[in-house]
Amino acid sequence: LPMTGWRELHNMPHAEQRTAQDALLRRYVRRYLYPFSPHYRAVFDRAGVSPDQIRTVDDLRRLPLSRKEDLLPTPEEPQRFRRFLLQPEPATLRGAWSIAERLPLLLRRWTRGAAAVERRLRDEFAPSFLTFTRGRATPPVPFFYSQHDLGTLREAGRRLVDVSGLSLDTRLASVVPYAPHLAFWQIFFAGEATGMLSLATGGSKAMGSDTDLLAVSRLRAQALVGLPGYLRHLLRRAVDEGVDLSSVQHVLLGAERVAAGQRAKLRALLDAAGARDVSLVSTYGFTEARMAFSECPSPDDEGSGYHLYPDLAVFEVVDPETGDVVPEGEDGELVFTPLDARASAVFRYRTGDLVRGGIQHDPCPRCGRTVPRIAGDVTRAASVKDVRLAQFRETRVNLEDCAQLLSGMAEVEEWQLELRTRPGDRDDADELLIRVATRGGADRARVAARVREQLRDRLGLASSRVEFVSLEPLLQSLGTATEAQERRLVDARTPR
Repeated sequence: LPMTGWRELHNMPHAEQRTAQDALLRRYVRRYLYPFSPHYRAVFDRAGVSPDQIRTVDDLRRLPLSRKEDLLPTPEEPQRFRRFLLQPEPATLRGAWSIAERLPLLLRRWTRGAAAVERRLRDEFAPSFLTFTRGRATPPVPFFYSQHDLGTLREAGRRLVDVSGLSLDTRLASVVPYAPHLAFWQIFFAGEATGMLSLATGGSKAMGSDTDLLAVSRLRAQALVGLPGYLRHLLRRAVDEGVDLSSVQHVLLGAERVAAGQRAKLRALLDAAGARDVSLVSTYGFTEARMAFSECPSPDDEGSGYHLYPDLAVFEVVDPETGDVVPEGEDGELVFTPLDARASAVFRYRTGDLVRGGIQHDPCPRCGRTVPRIAGDVTRAASVKDVRLAQFRETRVNLEDCAQLLSGMAEVEEWQLELRTRPGDRDDADELLIRVATRGGADRARVAARVREQLRDRLGLASSRVEFVSLEPLLQSLGTATEAQERRLVDARTPR
C-alpha cells in the first residue's frame, strides 16, 4: 500500500486492506523495529517472541502492551525516551537486511559515494524535528521525527484535508495555539503538503484574539481550524464586534470530544457572524502517533468516525482492565502500532483514550470510504475518576460525560468542573463543583435545578453544587485565550 495510493486505498475492500497491512507489519517488525529499537528488542526477547512470529495483525497479541510510563524518565535513566529511537548501525543493518534489501544502498555507494549513503540513512533515521506530549499530569516526553517521518506527517495532512472535505483552493486559517505539539504542526504541514493558502496565527497567546479575528476576516478564510473552546470565544467576539465571517465554509475542531450540543452552539455563532451551511468536522490525534485523523462532513452533525490510514498504522481496542483485545465494535481503550515509523517509535501503545463503539470496518455511511473508522465517542481515561460523593461509597465518574451534558444545555454559555474535597468533611467526601456562566436572561435557579437534575438522572450524580460566575472571569479561569489547552476539568481534591 504505497502512501501515494490514497485514492485507491480508501476504496479498497477491507479484506485486501488487511492482507496488505499484515505484509507491512511483517516488514516493519523484521526490518526496522526489532533490529533498531533497543526498547522493543528487549520487549520481544523478554516475551520469548521472535520477529518471524509476528506475521499478521492478530499476532500482535503475543506481545505486551506499552504505556506512557515506559517513556518517562527515572533517576537511573533520565533520558529513557532514547531507548524508543530507532538506532541503526552498520553491523545491525548488515545483520537485519538481506543483500536484496541492501542493494539500493550498495548501488548508491558505487555510483555516488559513501557520503550519499550516509545522507540517505540520515534522512530516513536521524531525528531532525521534535514535538512533546502535553505533560499536564506527567513530565513532557519528546517525540522525534526524521525527514522520512516528516514525509509521513505531510501525507497524513493531505489525507486529513481530503477526508474533511477541503479542496486545494481552500483558504485556511488555523488558530490552534503555537506550541511544539502535534495539533499545531499537523495543520502546518497539511498546508505545506497540499499547497493550500494557509495562515497559522498561533492562537491568542501569539497574536491576541483581536488580531486573530482580524487576520481570519482579512484573509476571507474559507476553513477555520482551532480548539472548540477558543473558537467559541473567537466567534462570540466576532458577533459582538460585527465582524463578517461569511466566507467560512468549513470548521475543523481538534483536541477534545465535541458533542451535538457544542456543535449546535458553534453553528448558532457562525450563523450570527454570517457563516451559513458550514461543514463542522472533528479531528483526532495524539503526539505518539505523529499524525492526525478526521471525520468526513456530515450534514446532520452525526459524527462519521475518524477515518484511519491502514497503510500507516494499526489500531486495536483492548479491555482497559485486562489488556485483552475486545470483539469488533465493542468499547475499550485504543492501542496504536505504527507501520512506517522511524526516529521515535512506540509499538502496541496504550493511548489512554477510551472509545465507545470501538473500530468500525463497514463502509462509511457518509462518504463511502472503506478504511476503518474510530467511533467518534472518544474520551481520555484520565477523565474517569473514582469519586467519593457520600460516606464510604465511591462512584466512577466520567467527567467528559458531565462536560457533554453541560455543553449541550442552551442556557449554559460556559462552564468549568472542579472535583474537590468537601470543606470541613470529616469523612473526606468529595464535592463536584460546577461553575456556570449563563446566557443572557436565563433564570439561574432553573439552570441550577436543571444541571443537578441532568447529572443525577443521566449520570447518577446526586451530589453536586452549582456556582454562577460572570463570563469573563470564567474564561480567565479556563485559560481560554491564554493556555494551550483549557482547564475544563479540574481535580483539586486533597490527596487521601
